[in-house]
Amino acid sequence: MQTDIVPAGERLECLWNDGAVLTEGVAAGHDGAIYFSDITRTFDCTDARGAQAGHIWRYDPASGACRIFRSPSGMANGLAFDAAGDLVAVEGADHGGRRVTRTDMATGRAFIVASGYGGRPFNAPNDVWIDLAGRLWVTDPRYFGHEPVEQPLMGVYRIDPDLSVTLAVTDAAKPNGIAVSPDQKTLYVGSNDSGSFARHRFPAGTPFVPGAEMKVLAYDLDAAGRATNRRVFADWQGRGGPDGMTVDTEGFLYVTVRIPEVGGVWVYAPDGTLAATIPMPVLPTNVEFGRDDQSDRLYITAGVGLYRIRLYRRGFQLPRKSRG
Repeated sequence: MQTDIVPAGERLECLWNDGAVLTEGVAAGHDGAIYFSDITRTFDCTDARGAQAGHIWRYDPASGACRIFRSPSGMANGLAFDAAGDLVAVEGADHGGRRVTRTDMATGRAFIVASGYGGRPFNAPNDVWIDLAGRLWVTDPRYFGHEPVEQPLMGVYRIDPDLSVTLAVTDAAKPNGIAVSPDQKTLYVGSNDSGSFARHRFPAGTPFVPGAEMKVLAYDLDAAGRATNRRVFADWQGRGGPDGMTVDTEGFLYVTVRIPEVGGVWVYAPDGTLAATIPMPVLPTNVEFGRDDQSDRLYITAGVGLYRIRLYRRGFQLPRKSRG
């Protein structure tokens, strides 16, 4: 770990690992708590009571307490808080909602933002980023689930404040993690092409073609929300690839990398130079900075747990504004 990113002697801390199945979608709430998803894949989370229906957990950094915030979650994966403090969740397949929802944190009421494109349901919304214009950027791959795949490709959608849905990126293979640079000029999309959209249906040991696209792609982003000039920002040559990501105030990109031998959080400068790596004891899934006095803490979901490490850098967050 390079000391210009991670202070000397700083160690990764496991905050919680009691009762989850697959932690994902970590997000910092305006209330100071850390929220994260628990993806309870029904093919390995079913017992005499039935199949678990997905959960969202809430971790309190002050007390260390962690409890379920919402269940069922609609198989929520990526989470993000908008400028007004409401929780945006993208819900996947496998008996999930396959939609984007927004929860008013003051009242608890949830609203369906979008449930499909072109008259057909999404594949399995995976991750979400909110830009300074209030637009939602949503990746829509499929990794598991019994539902029909009705979209002709796995794309990235832009949902504008008027709730209109635009297919913004069509050439990211199997988009997963997503982020926008602090200057709003670059869109980052992680392509994690597993070679199948339902591997759990095959017998154990079935060989698959290695992922053809295990990359972070960068696109120029204009004021109207158009993504152009596709280029490769980082490439893992099919060995395993990127999951969730975030950015700091200086535009450095933090990518969770799922490669068994060298997995962890890889930190990239805006020019694509690898600036640091943060090794993980288990493969990570997503990453987010805390808010306010926790803004130099990097929170990481990995395996069945939630982790944290203090950095020299501070995370980029949407400026707060009152509800419109």
